[in-house]
Amino acid sequence: MLPHMDGTSGSHDERRRAFAAFLRSRRERLVPSEVGLPNGFRRRTSGLRREEVAQLAGVGVTWYTWLEQGRRVSPSAEVLDALATALRLDAAERRHLFVLADRPPALKREAGPEVVDAPIRRMLASLGGQPAYVIGRRWDILAWNRAAAAVFGDYARLEGDARNVMHLMFANPAHRAMLADWPSLAAVTLAMFRADYAPYRGDADFERLIASLRAASPEFREWWPRQEIAGHLSGHKRIDHPAAGRMLFEYTSFAVSGAEGLRLAVYTPVAEGDTERKLAGLMREPDRTPARRREPA
Repeated sequence: MLPHMDGTSGSHDERRRAFAAFLRSRRERLVPSEVGLPNGFRRRTSGLRREEVAQLAGVGVTWYTWLEQGRRVSPSAEVLDALATALRLDAAERRHLFVLADRPPALKREAGPEVVDAPIRRMLASLGGQPAYVIGRRWDILAWNRAAAAVFGDYARLEGDARNVMHLMFANPAHRAMLADWPSLAAVTLAMFRADYAPYRGDADFERLIASLRAASPEFREWWPRQEIAGHLSGHKRIDHPAAGRMLFEYTSFAVSGAEGLRLAVYTPVAEGDTERKLAGLMREPDRTPARRREPA
């Protein structure tokens, strides 16, 4: 009789083998001088030795050897961080290392402002009939197209936390008034934000935003402790525009390749409610409410 094969166990074994192979490949590509070690004259193979990686990462040589052999050992997040540093992994490689180790990476916000590259900005501009914008790790709105400004208002008028999706959702009355299904939409948006916030827990900018939302919104204050989590979802959004009336969009978002934490959100007009024609009208007249400043939504 053949032994019972657990599919989950087999998957874990395969992941350990992939983890081991990835470690070896990253070790073998490094030149000793790149990490401050002498190249020497008696190296039979290229790259670092196992004991050198172990020394750089602050772990035992035997234990590191077991990792490269695919043994059933489980490195902590701290050890994975140390290995990533020792092996000079970039952001994508570091994330891959954590995935293979079956541990979620503890992400850190990069110093300086987030940047939306020119190709993404050109793509935004090309979406003439679809409101679209790019959000960052903390859901700050970083770039948008003319259609988004026509429907939701000019985000350039907002600064700091005010140009943040969660702030707009929970602390901007004009934005809230435009969302026909605000209670259900706000609840699921909060759950998606919490999932994205988890890797950055403790980050000062995140914590400051959350504190301000607790102070500004009774709903946020009530819902945040519930610990609800949701992945990024697609669906329909009904917009009650102050000038064009009811508009219906199909909403989806995509991770921006090569940019950690950035997502592209796109609103596609739905035939119901003559939304496409209304959007075209708004884009012909960018400011339909001159009597008062309409805050972006």
